Amino acid sequence: MAREVPEVPEVSGPARDVRRLPKAHLHLHFTGSMRPSTLLELADKHGVHLPEALTSGEPPKLRATDERGWFRFQRLYDIARSCLRTPEDIQRLVREAAEEDAADGSGWLEIQVDPTSYAPRLGGLIPTLEIILDAVHTASEETGVGMAVVVAANRMKHPLDARTLARLAVRYADRGVVGFGLSNDERRGLARDFDRAFAIAREGGLLAAPHGGELAGPSSVRDCLDDLHAGRVGHGVRAAEDPYLLKRLADSGITCEVCPASNVALGVYDKPEDVPLRTLFEAGVPMALGADDPLLFGSRLAAQYEFARTVHGFTDAELAELARQSVRASRAPDEVRDRLLTGIDDWLGSTA
Repeated sequence: MAREVPEVPEVSGPARDVRRLPKAHLHLHFTGSMRPSTLLELADKHGVHLPEALTSGEPPKLRATDERGWFRFQRLYDIARSCLRTPEDIQRLVREAAEEDAADGSGWLEIQVDPTSYAPRLGGLIPTLEIILDAVHTASEETGVGMAVVVAANRMKHPLDARTLARLAVRYADRGVVGFGLSNDERRGLARDFDRAFAIAREGGLLAAPHGGELAGPSSVRDCLDDLHAGRVGHGVRAAEDPYLLKRLADSGITCEVCPASNVALGVYDKPEDVPLRTLFEAGVPMALGADDPLLFGSRLAAQYEFARTVHGFTDAELAELARQSVRASRAPDEVRDRLLTGIDDWLGSTA
């Protein structure tokens, strides 16, 4: 049965503060969540030389639609990641990510991480993931933001590495790992090369949430669905170019984790108004707005909702529906979902 586009009644009155709108944040990368000021302090602490693009106080100029541009983006990310060297650094990053989300109205955060990138400095894969999960548990208790982890494989590495990560992720499913992802440039490699890793993750009860449909077109989204049996798609925005794919996503209720600011920053779309939020929304494709890598793109979660409002004319009622979609697509416990959904209704019923 086709999924109906939700009827969103108009709500009159002044615009409400989107930071007070309860929501879930489902697309946030680990190092990319770092505060710029924290990056500067950790670089000084560990004697890491940062390029001007990371010290200027402004988001770096990036355009990743060609291989050279993507390499520059990845290089900056890798330099920032090299500043995370101790358990205390990890704890600080996670706590501050939760604080930022709390300020933006997020009641549930699923942070994505490839632990192999940090393991050499933290004693190996298992100690690294345990440090991250302990940090997530502590930050959640301190900030009130529910948190979980999506372990992500790197599609630039061998598929056997992904299988190792999938087994590790399943091992910690009872400690806060809720999903398994696949990140990096989807123009490289084939999704089906990672099908066994995703089968391991799904059989272990984890959500399949690979990246697709950002730097590559609609075919990469179809590959995520056909080869990896995705329950959510990281980005997925290029599905807007294929009406049949839009219908498939809508009919199956598969959520796209759309990150508008990063789409523009990376050159996927030239102008903010080109990001097809309306196309996806009106086709009935569920969306969860995400900040992706605020360290490099300069905006966090609430700004994505402001983007939808100011650039694409989303009403407060439509923003509330986007927030509901993010909550429904999350792996939050039922009591957290119920609380957030009630809060969304309260926000919509309030005055600005």
